[in-house]
Amino acid sequence: MISVEFLADWVRVFGSLVDAQHDRLNALDAAIGDADHGTNLTRGFTVVTAELTAPPEQPGELLTAVGQTVVSKVGGAAGPLFGSFFLCLGDAVGNDHDLDVRRFTLGLRAGLAGVVARGSAQAGDKTMYDAMAPGIDALDAAAAARHDLAGIFHAGAAGAQSGRDATVDLLARKGRASYLGERSVGHLDPGATSAALLFTALPIT
Repeated sequence: MISVEFLADWVRVFGSLVDAQHDRLNALDAAIGDADHGTNLTRGFTVVTAELTAPPEQPGELLTAVGQTVVSKVGGAAGPLFGSFFLCLGDAVGNDHDLDVRRFTLGLRAGLAGVVARGSAQAGDKTMYDAMAPGIDALDAAAAARHDLAGIFHAGAAGAQSGRDATVDLLARKGRASYLGERSVGHLDPGATSAALLFTALPIT
């Protein structure tokens, strides 16, 4: 089972990974965006982490609180997108303490649907979707193969990282990067890079 404590630690680890890669995320964003992706995420998740010193006791309540803080504290496009992800994830998992990996994965899919609803991105648009979707697919496949929890989370991380790396060759079709047209090809997408950190955080937690 996935505990509330695990979820809180997952968010904390993600925040620490974002902070550690702050400069890299800004540099990636400088190539095809506003050069502030790392700054925006670090600012917001610093607040999130501070609030997790006394986290809610229910899974859905915790994730919803994270989503609300992200929406209000993370600037740029990342705030609404990551915020929608956590809000929809929280709504999907609910407040049942018996949260298993299958229900968690369904929650992640609901989070991804929230990202799509907010940003209208699809596969191949060179966005965070391109890391999240293969990460969730890999989690699903590993769970179906009855891997242990660590193996499932490692598979998800690998899937998301592979999706992230594939954005180098994609033409941006959403967001500020889309204004560059063909010049967006050859650059790693910063949103996909930060989204992959969500999955990287799972096996570290």
